[in-house]
Amino acid sequence: MNAPDAVEQAYREHWSRLLALLVTRMRRFDIAEDSLQDAFLAAARTWPERGVPFHPAAWLLTAAHRRALDRIRREENERRRLPLLVTDPRAEDVVVEDPDPDAGPGSIVDERLRLLFACCHPALSADARAALMLRFGAGLRTAEIARLFLVPEPTMAARLTRAKAKMALAGIPLRRPTAEDVPARLRVLLKVVYLLFTEGYRATAGPELRRPRLAGEAIRLGYLLCELLPDQDEALALLALMILQHARRDARFDGEGRLVLMADQDRTTWRHDEIDRGLDLLRRLGPASGDYHLQALVAAEHSKPEATDWPRVAQLYAELERRTASPVVRLNRAVAVAEAGSPEAALTLLDGLDEALPTNHLLPTVRGELLSRLDRTEEAAAAFDAALRLVRTDAERAHLRRRRADLRRGADEEAGGERP
Repeated sequence: MNAPDAVEQAYREHWSRLLALLVTRMRRFDIAEDSLQDAFLAAARTWPERGVPFHPAAWLLTAAHRRALDRIRREENERRRLPLLVTDPRAEDVVVEDPDPDAGPGSIVDERLRLLFACCHPALSADARAALMLRFGAGLRTAEIARLFLVPEPTMAARLTRAKAKMALAGIPLRRPTAEDVPARLRVLLKVVYLLFTEGYRATAGPELRRPRLAGEAIRLGYLLCELLPDQDEALALLALMILQHARRDARFDGEGRLVLMADQDRTTWRHDEIDRGLDLLRRLGPASGDYHLQALVAAEHSKPEATDWPRVAQLYAELERRTASPVVRLNRAVAVAEAGSPEAALTLLDGLDEALPTNHLLPTVRGELLSRLDRTEEAAAAFDAALRLVRTDAERAHLRRRRADLRRGADEEAGGERP
């Protein structure tokens, strides 16, 4: 492997691990990040001339550590602050061993967890958590994150800077939560990852309804969480859920970029190797014990090569609604009930959701589909019009316009057939 490729590979494989070590030691995000970035720049300059080191991660960590110490000296007048920040005053002269991802307590595994939990601290906004997770968890560059969120790079750089400043101002600790705190903090961590995936799988705004790379990065974070938290079933269930949903990505749009509903998808285009992987992860789990596990079971039903077992899906959503009382879950349950053959019962399930989901275009969309099945054409058209006023993605807007036109065409044909 040539030197430039080795630098790029080292960045992808080691950035977040090395940053976790540096942040833990320096207690400063800015110094840790800038020093590690300098180390990679140094690698890009020196490795082509001197060759790629035998342990690239150790070389980078040593270089970054020394640069961090230099920054601290310049910033804080060397010896007054140095004893407070470095446990061993001889650390400058020590070549750090290559981090072992399988080491025990106090290892890189624990330090990466500290960093991930810090990135998802409740004091941070949802946007800040997502950006920090991609920067420090997935190791993406600022420009890459900006492209994923469809914002200019300076905007994303400012967002990251504000998030890091908020972490410092709020005194967010770089420590692994106590055993009592882990469940609540883990829920936040998993939620951030799933929100990233959902935005990639079905974007909430913009010209593109899907952003496969963002969904892929969320799955990569899911693998990381399962590596760092091997005993957490909900982390494994979330990974299975994302893999199973992502496996259908090629069938969700036709050749012209138009949205294809589940019932009309060509199941032969699904990525069955990924489906097998997701199902294998599910088989490692016991009885459904968490929200992500139930959602993964729904995704498994959708992933069958034959038709979806809609009564089973409706049953799973009913259990999930019982646990969460989520209006979005009830909306999904209504879809399953309708597909199982009961559009009237499904329409009843939508009663009372308008107040809970006032800006969600999917509610009037589903209502329009149900009313259409019940031949209540004018009401269906009004529901689609309401959805068009709320929808924020071009692909879904085009789909709704097609459905509205289909209704109008059907009504005209019916009226024409009734004329003498």
